[in-house]
Amino acid sequence: MKRRMFVMSSLAPIALAACGGDDDVTPTPAPPAETGVRGSALDALKRAAEHMDENVSYRGGYVWQYLPDLSVSWGEMEAKRSMCWIQPPGTPTAGHAFLDAYHATGDERYYEAAVRTAQALMAAQHPAGGWNYIHDFAGEDSLKHWYDTVGANGWRLEEFQHYYGNATFDDAGTAVSSQFLLRTYLEKKDAQFKPAVDKAIDFVLKAQFTGGVADGGWPQRWPVQPAAISSMPPKNPGQLPVGAHFDMEDGDYTTMVTFNDDVAGENIKFLLMCVIGLGETRLVDPIKRAMECLRTLQQPAPQAGWGLQHLAADRNGRTAGSPAGARSYEPRSLATHTTQTNVQQLFNYFRVTGDRKYLAGVPAALTWLESCKLTPTQIAENPLLGGGRTHPTFIELGTNVGRFVHRYGSNIHNGAYYSDNNHKDTPSHYSAGRNINITALRTTYDQLNAMTDAQIAEMVANSPLNVTTPRALPKYFSIREVDFPDLFTGAVMKTPDVTEAAAKAVIDDLGTKNHWLTPLTLVTNPYRGDGPTTPYTGTAYQSKHVGDVYDTSPYDSLDAPVIAPYTNKDRPLGISTSNWVANMGKLIAFIAPVK
Repeated sequence: MKRRMFVMSSLAPIALAACGGDDDVTPTPAPPAETGVRGSALDALKRAAEHMDENVSYRGGYVWQYLPDLSVSWGEMEAKRSMCWIQPPGTPTAGHAFLDAYHATGDERYYEAAVRTAQALMAAQHPAGGWNYIHDFAGEDSLKHWYDTVGANGWRLEEFQHYYGNATFDDAGTAVSSQFLLRTYLEKKDAQFKPAVDKAIDFVLKAQFTGGVADGGWPQRWPVQPAAISSMPPKNPGQLPVGAHFDMEDGDYTTMVTFNDDVAGENIKFLLMCVIGLGETRLVDPIKRAMECLRTLQQPAPQAGWGLQHLAADRNGRTAGSPAGARSYEPRSLATHTTQTNVQQLFNYFRVTGDRKYLAGVPAALTWLESCKLTPTQIAENPLLGGGRTHPTFIELGTNVGRFVHRYGSNIHNGAYYSDNNHKDTPSHYSAGRNINITALRTTYDQLNAMTDAQIAEMVANSPLNVTTPRALPKYFSIREVDFPDLFTGAVMKTPDVTEAAAKAVIDDLGTKNHWLTPLTLVTNPYRGDGPTTPYTGTAYQSKHVGDVYDTSPYDSLDAPVIAPYTNKDRPLGISTSNWVANMGKLIAFIAPVK
């Protein structure tokens, strides 16, 4: 049902006067309407927000992309209309944009939209306190049906092939949802939101590993699901090339310490926001334990990096703390991009604690990254390793050579992923190479390592770990990611400069339709049942985002497989939540910049 628009304008004082009181009181006149580009920007901001809230959202929840008539929508996969997507740029990302618009304008209409989105997230919150990637307002049976059909046939999306019934730390969905609910509660201290915030904090704390080398780390999903898939049985194994092997060697990856998608950094950041906004100093110890876990799990030289996941306990003859084989396209290895992220986190941990131990392992990590770069031949022979990529994504344990992921077949029922040392013919959907900026990492290390004790003491005095009285969080969260430096006392999170011309371009693009249209990068094959199990020996799908027409994985219509019935087509125009957030951010930064 379409929601009624709220109008807070010159009618408001008249309505107040009609409610009784002193007849001699003259109603306060409405402020004059803004004119010029600023007035147009305010008008565009509100029309775009109301259209998303009233027409595009489902009960205040959002997915990633929509056809203009809302007949088809997508999160990371095609979604039912009754679904909302938790992963950014989904529901919590939209909520942040509404709150930011409220901070920029003071208009209660934006706050009302943010509340509606917060209520959607509360409905989607797992009883344990976290969030799954998706929520279906039609109920768990409807969600299970989606997993059994669309999800089960998404060849390259293993996280959606099985219904787990628990929550995940992956892709920052739980972290960003928690941040948004915290902000919504702090806005007016509305008691309806506090239990959800408390549950989110409790979820992060209870999911944290205790004891041993895993102490302070977090798993991929929680609570533990005993029926979780612990292997991906290979289809048609006779097609596996000589010298290659199937991965996911260490069983259920959801029970391991995960650094994938910066899980530790995102959880620590949320807990720091709770220290700042709520005065929750009890969270300082769990934060420090998490920092120590990341430092402890750095592997010894000469391969002084980190994997996507590490064993939380001894398993299959391998010791706790060892890098683990996580998924069928994530072999047991060290990960160069994860190592870069973890080094950057060590810099953050030094900044908030002043403890030089967080810098101690950095030189060995940089030395290792120097030792395992892509060769010019590898880059020349695989176009997917170009574009500034410097390193293989995965580095084999012991040998220090690149390990590359491949696949054969045409769908999940006849195909499989495998890995070997062959750098050619890698999938397009999971980059075989990464851009690792060793020079920038070394420069930052040198700057931090050269700090005097007095400089460190001054830095730590403003650390979010040392907050004793609650204070405000940064003003905006949707214009760019709020990061550790933004949480220090006295920090000013500046907005980018948006010129009148840039603002006017956004306004003109909105026009009178109240929504922005943009070419959609994701399309999907409709679910039509399980694909064939007969072996497919061609190569049409090995380096594409999608398999045959039974594969429900999203792909770019400009880069379809070169095989019938596929043909390259222009990207359809549609509504993109991320594009909406970006355009809202430009208008917000233009209307109420932070300098």
